[in-house]
Amino acid sequence: MRKTLLLLAPAALLGACTWGITLDDGGKQVRTAWSGDVSSCRELGKVTVSVMDHVGPVDRNDIKVRDELEVMARNEAAKMHADTIKPLAEPSDGSQPWGAYQCGAAAPASAAPAGSAAPAAPAGGAQTYPIKGG
Repeated sequence: MRKTLLLLAPAALLGACTWGITLDDGGKQVRTAWSGDVSSCRELGKVTVSVMDHVGPVDRNDIKVRDELEVMARNEAAKMHADTIKPLAEPSDGSQPWGAYQCGAAAPASAAPAGSAAPAAPAGGAQTYPIKGG
């Protein structure tokens, strides 16, 4: 019993890690249009990002995986000079495609500016609220 706990403890701790994925300065300027209309925006391309969704046999927290995918997509879109991203599909095996757009003043109505206190509503209907600035 004791040996089993010692073997499972590192896997459980690794499952809680954020893997050092942080929003860089460019990514902070990129909005996420969860269900907004981006038809008035200029499409710059597609970004596909991926993270580890499991460590060995242990699945990582789905919310953390989704958050990390969004952060990585915003960072990559900033390198393309995009100011808005929109998910093109649901995450699958730790990977997700995103559209990168340049909307300027014509930002999608449902896209909240980075760092705002407005909730973002993903396709599933759940709302998220930032707990700290940035």
